[in-house]
Amino acid sequence: MMFSGDDSWLKSVFLRRVSVRGIHVDSPPIIPTLTSSYAHGTSSTSLLNTTVGGALLRTAERWPDREAVIFVKDRVRKTFAQLQQDVDQAAAGLLALGLQKGDRLGMWGPNTYEWILFQFATARAGIILVSVNPANKVQEAEFALRKSGCRAVVCPSQFKTQNYSAMLTQLCPGIEASPPGDLRSARLPDLRCVILLDRRQPGTFCLEDVMQAGSSQHAQQLQDLQKKISTDDPINIQFTSGTTGAPKGATLSHHNIVNNAYIVGKRVGYTWNPLNRICLPVPLYHCFGSVGGGMCVAVHGVSAIFPSPGYDGKANLAALESERCTFLYGTPTMFVDMVNQPDVAKYDLSSVRRGIIGGSPCPPELVKKVISVMGIKELIVAYGTTENSPVTFCPSPTDSLERKSETVGYIMDHMEAKIVNPTSGQVVPLGETGELMTRGYSVMLGYWADEAKTRDSITESGWYKTGDLATMDAYSYCRIEGRIKDMIIRGGENIYPAEIEQFLHTHPKVKEAQVVGVQDALMGEEICACIKLLEGEECTAEEIKAYCKEHISHFKTPRYVLFVTSYPLTVTAKIQKDKLRQEAEQQLGVKKEK
Repeated sequence: MMFSGDDSWLKSVFLRRVSVRGIHVDSPPIIPTLTSSYAHGTSSTSLLNTTVGGALLRTAERWPDREAVIFVKDRVRKTFAQLQQDVDQAAAGLLALGLQKGDRLGMWGPNTYEWILFQFATARAGIILVSVNPANKVQEAEFALRKSGCRAVVCPSQFKTQNYSAMLTQLCPGIEASPPGDLRSARLPDLRCVILLDRRQPGTFCLEDVMQAGSSQHAQQLQDLQKKISTDDPINIQFTSGTTGAPKGATLSHHNIVNNAYIVGKRVGYTWNPLNRICLPVPLYHCFGSVGGGMCVAVHGVSAIFPSPGYDGKANLAALESERCTFLYGTPTMFVDMVNQPDVAKYDLSSVRRGIIGGSPCPPELVKKVISVMGIKELIVAYGTTENSPVTFCPSPTDSLERKSETVGYIMDHMEAKIVNPTSGQVVPLGETGELMTRGYSVMLGYWADEAKTRDSITESGWYKTGDLATMDAYSYCRIEGRIKDMIIRGGENIYPAEIEQFLHTHPKVKEAQVVGVQDALMGEEICACIKLLEGEECTAEEIKAYCKEHISHFKTPRYVLFVTSYPLTVTAKIQKDKLRQEAEQQLGVKKEK
């Protein structure tokens, strides 16, 4: 629209109306509509009103013979028709064992076919799936199962060093003498059923028992249940990483996860090309795997390839080649590992056109290196939280390299986001750093059995407080500057670790860098860079400091540089910065203030 000099008032009215409408996101925004750090993703795409079970059924009826899931190491391949048949059989079996709509079932284990099977079988029966961290030890598992009131738990007897069977025996003394399905435990008072996936053991059911338990009566009961399951019912409890304090059980509804999978798939191209084959090394226990992977399979009809039960960089590369994957998911740590595999060049990755990096902040240099080394031209970095089901910002694969590597994209359809001053709560001007808050269909129902923490996280007006520091531009593209709790305050100056980390990745000898604040008697906190070097490289702290002083402000130059071979990680490959900070302070001999 063109305005003459005499039409300035009309121009101002037009701009005000445009800004009120939010920003249209059917395609990447090309008009700088926003006037402050508030965005509403308006869209011509309606949200879906369907359940998790309904989404899978519709896709199975549409593409019965298409491959749904492939578990490479376990040599399991299932078409949508086969998956749907198994899901209905398992769901009827759960009803036969006495589980009812609204009961909780804990899924505790690595990426196997049975994880996907019970993800959809529980949803079909209206049972709430509790995603239990496969790396949990006894006390952690006890907390998750007890907090969520699990009536049943499904797990393998053992995986690598994790002896699930022994841990359950410790939590439930006398389990071997209990009738299967009638377990009694003081530590887990709600637990009645243990289902072992790979063996028959006294006091437990095995997978075959579940698959054979359902009769025609239970099959009919399952069909009748479909009319009683609401899209607003809770269907998944996902415990946050718990790097600070006890984990919280983010409770998600059918509406949350079906629509997030739908909208994300629309953004990255699944709606127009459902023949995508996604390589999924990320854990199903995490939202990235269960929603970005499992739910996208159900909603869009894409195929998911799981290279191995636990993360294995070589297995990922081999699966990309052998299964002719077109899409690759991973955390930054996983991509760092893959691009640095010594024999990465020998694999034929020509089929892999697109990828998503998520789970934690990603340095721009890593995006560029993945594109260069692995040839994944349309690689993007998405942003989300478990509490948002998970994705709220995502670029288009066709965006510029700058936007794909330096931002987490633009606001998702039907979502609102704002960046506020953490102290005043006021929306900040464009480009100014503040706390990112979100509102919309994907915000969780709350934290399971924890009203106080829910109130702390979600305002009365429905805004979820992410705890992340971010900036937004006039197109709604967002940059994540780090966690509020990770911000370093050095001599009164606010320093964002992510900015220094991104810079350190430009050093030719650096493989990965993490920055934390360590206590200092004079400055309050000092900057400590914990650096992993590329294999075969040697470097000194003085060399790193000199590189920083030459290229960035002196107050952002780390006072301390530590060289490490690994970082403390969660099972989802997120850096546990609290633990890293503790390790750094211990190594530096920093005395804690009392």
